[in-house]
Amino acid sequence: MLTSMAKLSGLSLIGAREGARGGEPMYASNPTTGQRLQPAFIPATPQEVDLSVRLAAEAFDVYRHVSGRDRGAFLRTIAAKIESIADDVIERAGQETALPRGRLQAEIARTCGQLRLFAQVAEEGSWVNPRIDHADLNRKPAPRPDIRSMLRPLGPVVVFGASNFPLAFSVAGGDTASALAGGNTVIVKAHAAHPGTSELVGRAVQESVRECGLPEGVFSLLFGSGSQVGTALMKHPLVKAGGFTGSRTAGRTLMDVAASRPEPIPFYAEMSSTNPVFILPGALRERAGEIAAGLHTSFTMGAGQFCTKPGMVFLPQGSDAAVFAGKLRQLVGESAPFHLLTKTIHSSYDSAIARRKTQAAVKLVAEGPQAAADAGFAVSSALFETDAAAFLGSDLDAEIFGPTTLLVQHSSREQVLAIARSLEGHLTATIHGTEQDLHEFADLIAILETKVGRLIFNGFPTGVEVTHAMVHGGPYPSTSDGRSTSVGSQAIFRFTRLVCYQGFPDSALPDELKDANPLGIWRMIDGGISRDPSVSATPTQR
Repeated sequence: MLTSMAKLSGLSLIGAREGARGGEPMYASNPTTGQRLQPAFIPATPQEVDLSVRLAAEAFDVYRHVSGRDRGAFLRTIAAKIESIADDVIERAGQETALPRGRLQAEIARTCGQLRLFAQVAEEGSWVNPRIDHADLNRKPAPRPDIRSMLRPLGPVVVFGASNFPLAFSVAGGDTASALAGGNTVIVKAHAAHPGTSELVGRAVQESVRECGLPEGVFSLLFGSGSQVGTALMKHPLVKAGGFTGSRTAGRTLMDVAASRPEPIPFYAEMSSTNPVFILPGALRERAGEIAAGLHTSFTMGAGQFCTKPGMVFLPQGSDAAVFAGKLRQLVGESAPFHLLTKTIHSSYDSAIARRKTQAAVKLVAEGPQAAADAGFAVSSALFETDAAAFLGSDLDAEIFGPTTLLVQHSSREQVLAIARSLEGHLTATIHGTEQDLHEFADLIAILETKVGRLIFNGFPTGVEVTHAMVHGGPYPSTSDGRSTSVGSQAIFRFTRLVCYQGFPDSALPDELKDANPLGIWRMIDGGISRDPSVSATPTQR
């Protein structure tokens, strides 16, 4: 078998074509050594950016009419092709990210599971939320016409790959899967941290487009910087939406580009989150050591480079807190160094930890062993501590991407509620408590409902299940639009809009809205949910 490196061209995939050679090359780096990896990857030119979008717009006119069954088959084909090259993908992704084989195997499984989940959603079809309100010719003072509505795809969608998930939030990840399932075409801007992994998966998608007989512009993959290629894509007048996972700085920049266009478009950015953990008195008294062990696993998982990493922990002062902190200090002190994904992330982590060490109100209480000088992008874990008075009104809630967390001890119920009210938007909030704790702190839960997209009880936020009910989003700045989710089947709604049909004859309606319900989907008919054919209670004016 050829190695993954031998299969890489380093060129963008523009529909069924390859980008041109030339231009300033870019390289991935091995996080364990800091050395660059071959081959070179060539950034897309402005002409190639334009061509990819124009192909996507042309393909959209066809692909948006492809049946849910055929879209489902397409997504299943992508999943099967990724699984067929799993060894090559894992080999290259391991070189580019230093993530262990088990993590990468799990991420391939998650990626393919997402694709198959959205295949099911597309095939079943009820996600389009069809609604039928029959005409009422007897209504006074004026008759009501027949009105029907459903969700329709937006058009070409730009997806930005994430640094910390080279597969599940990348080329064929959740944004791509949900956009394709909804009938949109997709242009992916590959992340510079793992271009080889991106090309391998991109070729699997490209081959699936061809095998399923779809227009070539359904999918393209472009290499290049976010500031140039990414911005050019978001400014292109034929692009209709964007999906992003990354830093607040980059996300906010692209969010502003999307809003400032002559035709503003939706941009769904997941940007930053520190994911507060509240340990209530009963739970701390009963399970201090157990919670400390689980917390350590959670904030060091993936070297602390998960968007759901618990970055601040609030607990009551006292002897139980001392037991908890002692166990956590021990675990941090015993932690081996962790490799971060990129030189930029490594530098940012070092700078943030150095700054936190200088803050008078914060104390470094534990730190892992220092990495060797030749260990690439390796860092030590770090545990900091402060009190509620110092935390309130400070910037200590800022995200630090890497294996660190902050303990904040409070002295009263009023202080913990004040802390909760002061929080900005986050993806998650976690509560460890007993049933009595929940009763006594019901107002804490009510506050947190306004601050986050997902509340976790007696668990930890890392590990986001891909299900129909999952919400991976939250108020700004955790995301650009807190009404949405980027994980789970509800992610499909981001890349759609409502279209209403008034007074149309049955033969001219989409199948989803026809009286006979030929697709057999769930629909709202005159206010009730049914899979039955649509039958008007009164004669219709259609």
